[in-house]
Amino acid sequence: MSKKQFKAESKRLLDLMINSIYTNKEIFLREIISNASDAIDKLCYLSLTDEQVGLSRSDFRIDVSADKDARTITVKDNGIGMSMQEAENNLGVIAKSGSGAFKEEMDSTKAEDLSIIGQFGVGFYSAFMVADKVTVLTRKYGEEKGVKWESSGADGYTVSEIDRDQIGTEVIMHIKPDSDEEIYGSFLETWKLRALIKKYSDYVRWPIIMEVERSESYETGEKNDDGSPKMAYRTVKQEETINSMIPIWQRAKSEVTDDDCIAWYKEKHHDVKDPCALVRINAEGTVSYKAMLFVPGEEHGSQFYGETKGGITLYSNGVMIMENCDKLVHDYFEFVKGVVDSPDLSLNISRELLQHDRQLRIMGQNIEKRVKGELEKLMKEDRPKYEEFFRNYGVHIKCGVCDEYGRYKDFLRDLLIFYTSEDHQMTLKEYVEAMPESQKVIYYASSDSVKHALSLPQCEDVRRRGYEILCLTTPIDEMVLEALHDQDGKSFCNVVTDDLGFDTEEEKKAAEERDIENKEFLDFVKESVGDAVSKVRLSRKLASQPCCLTTEGGLTLEMEKYFRRGPSPEMRNIRATRILELNPEHKAFAALKAAFDSGDKDRAKNLSLILARLAELLAGAEIEDPAAFVSEVAELF
Repeated sequence: MSKKQFKAESKRLLDLMINSIYTNKEIFLREIISNASDAIDKLCYLSLTDEQVGLSRSDFRIDVSADKDARTITVKDNGIGMSMQEAENNLGVIAKSGSGAFKEEMDSTKAEDLSIIGQFGVGFYSAFMVADKVTVLTRKYGEEKGVKWESSGADGYTVSEIDRDQIGTEVIMHIKPDSDEEIYGSFLETWKLRALIKKYSDYVRWPIIMEVERSESYETGEKNDDGSPKMAYRTVKQEETINSMIPIWQRAKSEVTDDDCIAWYKEKHHDVKDPCALVRINAEGTVSYKAMLFVPGEEHGSQFYGETKGGITLYSNGVMIMENCDKLVHDYFEFVKGVVDSPDLSLNISRELLQHDRQLRIMGQNIEKRVKGELEKLMKEDRPKYEEFFRNYGVHIKCGVCDEYGRYKDFLRDLLIFYTSEDHQMTLKEYVEAMPESQKVIYYASSDSVKHALSLPQCEDVRRRGYEILCLTTPIDEMVLEALHDQDGKSFCNVVTDDLGFDTEEEKKAAEERDIENKEFLDFVKESVGDAVSKVRLSRKLASQPCCLTTEGGLTLEMEKYFRRGPSPEMRNIRATRILELNPEHKAFAALKAAFDSGDKDRAKNLSLILARLAELLAGAEIEDPAAFVSEVAELF
């Protein structure tokens, strides 16, 4: 029996596949089992019209076994099998698939009902990642003789006719010797094979059966001292179906309750807390798929840092393709967990590599709309629960608004909520709807807490007029509003840095004239304070407080605080352009002005420094030299 050579292109592809295409060696078992499932699919389909098959649906099975002494793993099916010519075509020419040809032979209307996973012949060759020799024993339904195909890899293969009693296919993989880099022998362990079947092939529609060892008790025939029969234990072997076969997401909603789905989620993801949202999808059309998705009740610390990024597991007809698929939904929904299962996925030559094509995009867009819809429903029907969700995952939504220069801002804006008091939150739409007619803009204030934001001196006049203020308490919030630009035509106004819009043109002109009249005094205060501020001016915002700190330019005090916590010295040294504003109606201003006018420059300087530090405290900014501040205050006594 002479050895045949793979075609040149097939030889190159085999070498590429063993060393490059597949990055995870353990998926070899998934591929071989998937091929076995395909073969059973074909024979089961033929049995509907051919009574000679002699097998009912319950007779089909896939057997997996390991022989440690011989270092072999065997996957056996009782599917349609292969003839000599098909073995040559399907196994001798890499990337040629019998499944595709089989479907073409069927009537086009009937073929739509035929589900075949393996549409690319290369999956079989993943066996060479762990095996140094692969033997295939097969006999096609309707043929008298069987076929033996054998190969040790790229050096070629042999194929011969054999006597074989059973129809179907048996793939025998001789496992490579262990090396310093790989312990191939671990794949011969029963527990390892069981784990791989459960991980990748748990929902293959046909039973995957293994012979497993069990410990059982038996009577020895002897008696204990008390007269009871003496018991001993022995190891027995028995067949066990390893896979579940019918996934919960494939069953009709009438058969599976939401509570059943939640119980599955908690067991699967080892979560003791119920998810805050459940999305079940059965989509038919251009792309058909089923999905069962969950928003966990709380975020686990490692998830946001990418260790479990992409919580959706992708299946193709029950065969796991990708455990953490991060390409279905954008990062702003990366907290979503669950499964998506579609027969319409376009896979390339490796099942573990998806072509990011139209089907995937369509599924992802629809999934995101459904998830958003479920969250909006939660917001409407159970506001406290939604607020808990937003505490856990709001940062994802906010980052999504800012991502790609605001590309997704309109999709996500309705999911945002902001505090307007310590115990009340509202969406931007709700804020605009509640605005009195006299209010023209959306006011916001940034700080470390809601309480401090509302206590900022610049908020007094806004709150006195009965206007709500959005409290921004995380570093990204200001960037979110900048990306959104407006809400229903209403622009955003930073109460600290922007013109509040309350002054008339006459009042503005009078304020400018007042600044000119006090120029010498304001210049003195600026000189006294030094480089801590870039400018000193009289305020039009203050009511009861003597002073406040504001900024100009794009960098605010909250952004400065964020950069101060940055990893690099350059970031930590970034400073906002600060402006000290004084309340001309306050007695502190009167005392400072009186000291200046009387020529007591030392007292005036000291009061200037104290007001500057007080402004920093009111703004929540860090005082550079607390000891100096204490000394300045002590000078007043």
